[in-house]
Amino acid sequence: MTDPQYHRDAYDSPWKEVLEHALPEFMAFYFPAAYAQIDWVPGHVFKNTELRQVVRDAELGKRFADTLVQVTLKDGEQRWIYIHVEVQGQRDSDFARRMFTYNYRLFDRYARPIASLAVLADEEAGWRPDSYGFEVLGCRHTLEFPVVKLIDYDYADRAELLAANPNPFALVTAAHLHTRRTKSDPQARYRAKLSLVRSLYRHGWERQRIIDLFSVIDWMMRLPNALEQQLWQDIEAIEGETKMPYVTSVERLATQRGMQQGMQQGLEQGLEQGRLEGKLEGKLEGKLEGKLEGKLEGRLEGKLEGLERLLVKRFGPLDEATRKRLDIATLEHLDRWTDRVLDASTVGAVFEDH
Repeated sequence: MTDPQYHRDAYDSPWKEVLEHALPEFMAFYFPAAYAQIDWVPGHVFKNTELRQVVRDAELGKRFADTLVQVTLKDGEQRWIYIHVEVQGQRDSDFARRMFTYNYRLFDRYARPIASLAVLADEEAGWRPDSYGFEVLGCRHTLEFPVVKLIDYDYADRAELLAANPNPFALVTAAHLHTRRTKSDPQARYRAKLSLVRSLYRHGWERQRIIDLFSVIDWMMRLPNALEQQLWQDIEAIEGETKMPYVTSVERLATQRGMQQGMQQGLEQGLEQGRLEGKLEGKLEGKLEGKLEGKLEGRLEGKLEGLERLLVKRFGPLDEATRKRLDIATLEHLDRWTDRVLDASTVGAVFEDH
């Protein structure tokens, strides 16, 4: 999907929300072999805060979502692992290396197997990165990861299967394909979008799932203003028939988005018309505050990462209570605890006064 009119900010895409609210269905639709090996009964835990900490200094590329989730395997041991999912929006020559880097960084942090999975939402049929590695002096290090290409579903027989499939990600995939097909035909896009919205209510899904899926469809399939208004009237009629006024509640969000855009435009105009000295003062103040904040944050994160490494090497994998303690630590706490690591007999002794 490379049509900028319909997803101006890929980093704010709703892919992440629907993925988090329907992870089992995501796995069942795109990665059925992996889905079958997971025990979904104990539940799963998302670790996206931890993911951001691990990959904060990596090049992001243009992606629609990334997430880290802890799951349990049903292989007899009931052991838990981590799944790292990337939804990539366009061709990126560095993508495979980034997957490799994330995988070993996450393994280094958690000392647990990491399953890296990729959904490619670009339009280049020949671009299918699924491995990265190197070999030097007899040492070989390679990561091979499963890849799903959304345009592979763009065939007549698969289109029919998508329409009949009750999995919510069949609808997401269909929206992606319709977006590609209707780049230069707003009327066709309107009809396709309305058809997908109607299908939202035929499945009997709960309110939050319908809202999440509509957010993805609406983000992908942007329409000219006149057709957008017509669509909202059609949605109101559908919700009146089904007695499920779910999606129209999202219209308030759309209104809010428009207000925010208007405020941003007004701010930009005000800056252009403002006094030169005012702009210079604002820039200098913002630059100074940004530097100070960045230094403090970098110092805290560096000390936190160093202490975590020491704790893991000294006492093994950290439990949830220890990680929570570290998450709220100050620089003073981190310095004190780092001094104690080598002499402490237990991990509890490191934190004995906290």
